[in-house]
Amino acid sequence: MAADKDLDRVDREILRLLSVDASLSLAEIADKVGLTATPCWKRIRRMEQLGIILRRVALIDPAKVGLGVSVFVAVETADHSADWLDRFAKVVAGMTEIVDAWRMSGDVDYVLHVVVPDIAAYDGFYRRLIEALPLRNVTSRFAMERMKAAPLPI
Repeated sequence: MAADKDLDRVDREILRLLSVDASLSLAEIADKVGLTATPCWKRIRRMEQLGIILRRVALIDPAKVGLGVSVFVAVETADHSADWLDRFAKVVAGMTEIVDAWRMSGDVDYVLHVVVPDIAAYDGFYRRLIEALPLRNVTSRFAMERMKAAPLPI
Protein backbone atom coordinates (compact mmCIF):
# COMPACT_ATOMS: atom_id res chain seq x y z
CA MET A 1 0.00 0.00 0.00
CA ALA A 2 1.18 3.52 -0.68
CA ALA A 3 2.75 5.32 2.22
CA ASP A 4 1.36 8.60 3.46
CA LYS A 5 4.21 10.41 1.70
CA ASP A 6 2.97 9.10 -1.67
CA LEU A 7 -0.20 11.19 -1.41
CA ASP A 8 0.11 14.77 -2.60
CA ARG A 9 -2.22 17.69 -1.88
CA VAL A 10 -4.51 16.85 -4.82
CA ASP A 11 -4.79 13.18 -3.82
CA ARG A 12 -5.72 14.22 -0.29
CA GLU A 13 -8.34 16.67 -1.55
CA ILE A 14 -9.85 13.97 -3.77
CA LEU A 15 -10.00 11.65 -0.74
CA ARG A 16 -11.62 14.37 1.40
CA LEU A 17 -14.26 15.01 -1.26
CA LEU A 18 -15.05 11.31 -1.74
CA SER A 19 -15.20 10.66 2.01
CA VAL A 20 -17.86 13.35 2.39
CA ASP A 21 -19.86 12.53 -0.78
CA ALA A 22 -18.89 9.54 -2.92
CA SER A 23 -21.76 10.34 -5.29
CA LEU A 24 -19.92 13.34 -6.72
CA SER A 25 -19.37 12.97 -10.44
CA LEU A 26 -15.88 12.73 -11.85
CA ALA A 27 -16.39 16.15 -13.47
CA GLU A 28 -17.38 17.68 -10.12
CA ILE A 29 -14.37 16.22 -8.32
CA ALA A 30 -11.99 17.26 -11.10
CA ASP A 31 -13.38 20.80 -11.06
CA LYS A 32 -13.04 21.10 -7.28
CA VAL A 33 -9.39 19.95 -7.30
CA GLY A 34 -8.37 21.89 -10.41
CA LEU A 35 -7.85 18.98 -12.81
CA THR A 36 -9.49 17.76 -15.97
CA ALA A 37 -11.46 14.53 -15.83
CA THR A 38 -8.82 12.15 -17.19
CA PRO A 39 -5.98 12.91 -14.74
CA CYS A 40 -8.50 13.00 -11.89
CA TRP A 41 -9.86 9.58 -12.90
CA LYS A 42 -6.29 8.21 -13.11
CA ARG A 43 -5.58 9.40 -9.56
CA ILE A 44 -8.78 7.84 -8.21
CA ARG A 45 -8.09 4.60 -10.06
CA ARG A 46 -4.49 4.49 -8.73
CA MET A 47 -5.73 5.00 -5.15
CA GLU A 48 -8.26 2.18 -5.66
CA GLN A 49 -5.59 -0.15 -7.04
CA LEU A 50 -3.28 0.66 -4.11
CA GLY A 51 -6.05 -0.11 -1.63
CA ILE A 52 -6.24 3.46 -0.31
CA ILE A 53 -9.84 3.73 -1.52
CA LEU A 54 -11.39 0.48 -0.34
CA ARG A 55 -14.88 1.00 -1.73
CA ARG A 56 -17.51 3.68 -2.29
CA VAL A 57 -20.70 3.23 -0.29
CA ALA A 58 -23.89 4.98 0.75
CA LEU A 59 -24.37 5.82 4.42
CA ILE A 60 -27.78 4.60 5.53
CA ASP A 61 -29.73 5.73 8.58
CA PRO A 62 -30.06 2.47 10.58
CA ALA A 63 -33.27 3.55 12.34
CA LYS A 64 -35.01 4.25 9.03
CA VAL A 65 -34.37 0.67 7.87
CA GLY A 66 -35.47 -0.94 11.13
CA LEU A 67 -32.05 -1.32 12.76
CA GLY A 68 -32.33 1.30 15.49
CA VAL A 69 -30.46 -0.53 18.27
CA SER A 70 -26.68 -0.22 18.22
CA VAL A 71 -24.66 -2.31 20.67
CA PHE A 72 -20.95 -2.33 21.40
CA VAL A 73 -19.94 -5.78 22.55
CA ALA A 74 -16.68 -6.36 24.41
CA VAL A 75 -15.45 -9.94 24.12
CA GLU A 76 -12.80 -11.59 26.27
CA THR A 77 -11.41 -15.03 25.60
CA ALA A 78 -9.12 -17.37 27.50
CA ASP A 79 -7.86 -18.93 24.26
CA HIS A 80 -5.48 -16.85 22.13
CA SER A 81 -4.45 -19.61 19.73
CA ALA A 82 -4.38 -19.18 15.98
CA ASP A 83 -7.07 -21.87 15.66
CA TRP A 84 -9.43 -20.02 18.02
CA LEU A 85 -8.81 -16.71 16.24
CA ASP A 86 -9.57 -18.33 12.89
CA ARG A 87 -12.81 -19.81 14.23
CA PHE A 88 -13.79 -16.48 15.81
CA ALA A 89 -13.09 -14.61 12.56
CA LYS A 90 -15.38 -17.05 10.71
CA VAL A 91 -18.14 -16.59 13.29
CA VAL A 92 -17.84 -12.79 13.03
CA ALA A 93 -17.89 -12.92 9.21
CA GLY A 94 -21.05 -15.04 9.28
CA MET A 95 -23.07 -12.83 11.64
CA THR A 96 -24.61 -10.04 9.57
CA GLU A 97 -25.56 -8.08 12.70
CA ILE A 98 -21.87 -7.34 13.26
CA VAL A 99 -21.04 -4.28 11.17
CA ASP A 100 -17.59 -3.61 12.62
CA ALA A 101 -15.14 -5.79 14.55
CA TRP A 102 -11.84 -4.87 16.15
CA ARG A 103 -9.11 -6.95 17.83
CA MET A 104 -7.95 -4.89 20.79
CA SER A 105 -5.07 -4.54 23.19
CA GLY A 106 -5.68 -4.28 26.93
CA ASP A 107 -8.26 -6.01 29.07
CA VAL A 108 -10.76 -6.60 26.23
CA ASP A 109 -9.76 -8.85 23.35
CA TYR A 110 -12.37 -7.81 20.77
CA VAL A 111 -14.97 -5.10 20.30
CA LEU A 112 -17.92 -5.71 18.02
CA HIS A 113 -20.39 -3.12 16.75
CA VAL A 114 -23.74 -4.85 16.40
CA VAL A 115 -26.92 -3.38 14.88
CA VAL A 116 -30.32 -4.98 15.44
CA PRO A 117 -33.97 -3.96 15.33
CA ASP A 118 -34.66 -4.41 19.06
CA ILE A 119 -33.54 -5.98 22.34
CA ALA A 120 -35.12 -9.34 21.51
CA ALA A 121 -33.09 -9.50 18.31
CA TYR A 122 -29.96 -8.68 20.28
CA ASP A 123 -30.76 -11.49 22.71
CA GLY A 124 -30.96 -13.90 19.77
CA PHE A 125 -27.65 -12.60 18.44
CA TYR A 126 -26.05 -12.92 21.88
CA ARG A 127 -27.22 -16.51 22.28
CA ARG A 128 -25.84 -17.49 18.86
CA LEU A 129 -22.52 -15.79 19.66
CA ILE A 130 -21.97 -17.52 23.00
CA GLU A 131 -23.00 -20.89 21.54
CA ALA A 132 -20.58 -20.57 18.62
CA LEU A 133 -17.33 -20.87 20.58
CA PRO A 134 -15.94 -20.59 24.10
CA LEU A 135 -15.72 -17.03 25.48
CA ARG A 136 -14.53 -15.87 28.89
CA ASN A 137 -16.74 -12.79 29.11
CA VAL A 138 -19.13 -10.83 26.90
CA THR A 139 -20.17 -7.32 27.94
CA SER A 140 -22.80 -5.37 26.02
CA ARG A 141 -23.12 -1.60 25.94
CA PHE A 142 -26.21 -0.17 24.29
CA ALA A 143 -25.74 3.13 22.47
CA MET A 144 -28.16 5.86 23.50
CA GLU A 145 -27.24 8.40 20.82
CA ARG A 146 -24.73 8.67 18.01
CA MET A 147 -23.03 11.98 18.64
CA LYS A 148 -20.61 12.03 15.75
CA ALA A 149 -19.98 10.20 12.51
CA ALA A 150 -17.28 11.86 10.46
CA PRO A 151 -14.95 11.12 7.58
CA LEU A 152 -11.26 10.49 8.26
CA PRO A 153 -9.30 13.66 9.09
CA ILE A 154 -7.21 13.51 5.90
